[in-house]
Amino acid sequence: MNRPATASSATPPAEPVQPAPPELLDCAGRTVAQYGYGSAADGRPRLHPVTTLAGRTVTQERPADHRHHLGVSIAVPDVSGRNFWGGRTYVRGQGPTELDNHGVQRCLGLERHGPGGFTQSLAWEADGVELLRERRTVKAVELSATAWALDLSFALTNHSDDDLSLGSPATNGRPGAGYGGFFWRAPKEAAPPDVFTAGRAGEAAVHGRAADWLALAGDGWTLVLAGASEETRRDPWFVRTTEYPGVGSSLAADERLPVPAGATVVRRIVTVVADGRLDREAAAGYVRRAVTS
Repeated sequence: MNRPATASSATPPAEPVQPAPPELLDCAGRTVAQYGYGSAADGRPRLHPVTTLAGRTVTQERPADHRHHLGVSIAVPDVSGRNFWGGRTYVRGQGPTELDNHGVQRCLGLERHGPGGFTQSLAWEADGVELLRERRTVKAVELSATAWALDLSFALTNHSDDDLSLGSPATNGRPGAGYGGFFWRAPKEAAPPDVFTAGRAGEAAVHGRAADWLALAGDGWTLVLAGASEETRRDPWFVRTTEYPGVGSSLAADERLPVPAGATVVRRIVTVVADGRLDREAAAGYVRRAVTS
């Protein structure tokens, strides 16, 4: 892992992120998500609970199997050696290791765009050093009487004096664990959810591969995640269904992603949140509407 970067200006030591009343995300006349810091220990904001229009919850936070999974969030396990994911850090030749290297995402300001959206500025800090400055936009869009879309984009700018890079357990020696970036922890149910893309089905077939969209279908609900930009569509999907239900878009699946000083990494993911179990045709139809809306 790379050495932590130095600050571009004097930055006071980071204080614990304090929870505040959540921001509510409304769509079709009802609240479909809450956004904010769940507790001072979380270190990053998240969307939870997120629900379908019928009220079924499709996120989970702090589950017993992975206490650092927080609904829907932007998390990176390795920013030049700093952990913005939570939990243990994967060290090459050593495995998952408890390290004092955790960073926080501090809210610098939030601008509402009506009940269905907002833009937030965040400082990604570790040991009092701001490594990244993020601009995050979240919007809820109604698609039908039974489906809506969560449109989330983020721009991560290197705010330090040094070149940075984003990594994952995979880039540090753990094959298949290329998670980091947008991540959605779904609720664990009696049976694992089905997962499929336009041409493949099953965890083994879709994990680690790029696809325009990917669907996760559980007990009475379906999520359809789609890359809404060329860069995002090139990122492979990180998928788990049998161990736990979670899906993310990998920023550093096999190789570290360089972020030179002043450079910006931009991604946009649109997620259809639907009641019922969608088939391929219905999933693809909703994606076309959601990405262009």
